[in-house]
Amino acid sequence: MDILFLFLALIAFFASAVFVVLMIVSFIKKQKPVAMKRLKIAGISFAVMIVSFIVVGATADTSEVADKDLVETSAPNIQKEETPEEKAAREAKEAEEKAAAEAKAKEEAEAKAKAEAEQKAKEEAEAAAKAAEESVPREHRAALAKAETYAEMMHMSKAGIYDQLTSEYGENFPPEAAQYAMDNLEWDWKDNALKKAQSYAEMMNMSDSAIYDQLISEYGEKFTPEEAQYAIDNL
Repeated sequence: MDILFLFLALIAFFASAVFVVLMIVSFIKKQKPVAMKRLKIAGISFAVMIVSFIVVGATADTSEVADKDLVETSAPNIQKEETPEEKAAREAKEAEEKAAAEAKAKEEAEAKAKAEAEQKAKEEAEAAAKAAEESVPREHRAALAKAETYAEMMHMSKAGIYDQLTSEYGENFPPEAAQYAMDNLEWDWKDNALKKAQSYAEMMNMSDSAIYDQLISEYGEKFTPEEAQYAIDNL
């Protein structure tokens, strides 16, 4: 195919050269129509020559690439044979990598399961706490809120808060509501005793013995002896 187009290109080259010469002769003889016709034929021949050379070049490039691919694909695939030692080492490495991957996957699965279990337990605990809170009568919850206020703002003792909650001159809660409040109020009573003692010492300049008596007095703060002694020891 390449030879055919090359031959066609050569013929077109010689034809265009011949017709150019004939055109010049026609112009000299002042045969303008004949000269124009020969010019046209020369141009067509030249175009055929150019196209033929382009086709020859394109097919040559394609053939070269095809030959290169054929050489590459037909080249023998030479692979070094694996020795028994190399095979054993490779298999040991693959087994080690597989074991490590399995251990990591197991660890991740256990961590995920643990996290999910903890989250589930937390949600269940929160739901149970919410349900328990909703089941508590309004007056009991109010007594607890009031007890927290007395403990935080006035640093009262546990017994003093209970009496204040149930007193007809105080909050006038029923005993069961007040008891619910004291059972569910988590507080550092020793710290409250210490703050009361500091107040008596700074504001009234009382002695340690007098402060102790005031802290445990039935008519005073009603702290336990242990709580009162803690306050005196830490003044």
